[in-house]
Amino acid sequence: MSGPPSTAVASPVVARAPTDGMADVGSRRGGRSHAWNSLRRNPVALASLAFLVAIHLIAFFGPLVFTASPEEIFPVPKFTAASAEHPLGVDESSRDVLARLLHGGRVSLLVGLASVVISVVLGCVVGAVSGYFRGWSENLLMRITDALMALPTFFLLLIVLAIFGGGAVTLTIVIGLTSWMGVARLVRGELLRWREREFVEAARAVGASDRRIIVFHLLPQAVPSIIVASTLGVAAAILSEAAMSYLGLGIAPPAASWGSLLMNAQNYLHTAPRLAIFPGLMILLTVLAYNSLGDGLRDALDPEMPR
Repeated sequence: MSGPPSTAVASPVVARAPTDGMADVGSRRGGRSHAWNSLRRNPVALASLAFLVAIHLIAFFGPLVFTASPEEIFPVPKFTAASAEHPLGVDESSRDVLARLLHGGRVSLLVGLASVVISVVLGCVVGAVSGYFRGWSENLLMRITDALMALPTFFLLLIVLAIFGGGAVTLTIVIGLTSWMGVARLVRGELLRWREREFVEAARAVGASDRRIIVFHLLPQAVPSIIVASTLGVAAAILSEAAMSYLGLGIAPPAASWGSLLMNAQNYLHTAPRLAIFPGLMILLTVLAYNSLGDGLRDALDPEMPR
């Protein structure tokens, strides 16, 4: 007598867990997607981003379309109002206001962006070294950072520019070298937060060098904070350039920047107020847009914020 028929039971299929690298890639993609969705729900930050893209394109490529020279003196009376040839009129020296505004915007934006690159690079190096290696190097670098942060940056800029003179290159270097301290403290805090995590221990276990751990494993964790600090830093650098140029220590005439245009226009506020309104409005809107974008990015990149 045969027994009951045997029933074949299929062995359960165990899903294979993704590797750590795949999980990390998916996590990063998901984080970027969440950040973009959060930014899109912030109309102020989105409008600020659109304005900044537009103003940078206009400043950098506008002179290729409107080819009038910013230093050319045209054979028209000074303070001539807007016309087809001169859409914003001419200034006290019969120079085209629109041409000077475009070229001045290019200088101001370049100074702001380039000085932030200097400050971010220097701040990342100081913050990474002090946050990873600790010990005497941390104490030395952080005491230098604290000492520089205690100095009034505005007066430090005045002293350095008074000694070495103005100019776009000098102004960019000086602003960059006097604004890296906040980035250094920010990067140091991020490295202190992540340096003892499991993925860092795993990298050490497989023989990764300290430089590789810092560059490829720790600094990427600080990128969101660095991006936010950079947007706010560009706004501060543009204001610093405008202030120094307004005081006559920045971009020297006849070259133009938004700050130097304001300086030239201060004597003609009653006769031709538009000479001050246009560069002042550009500084106001650009700085406001950078600050608003920085606030929006801070909320979008914060993992604790609701999505």
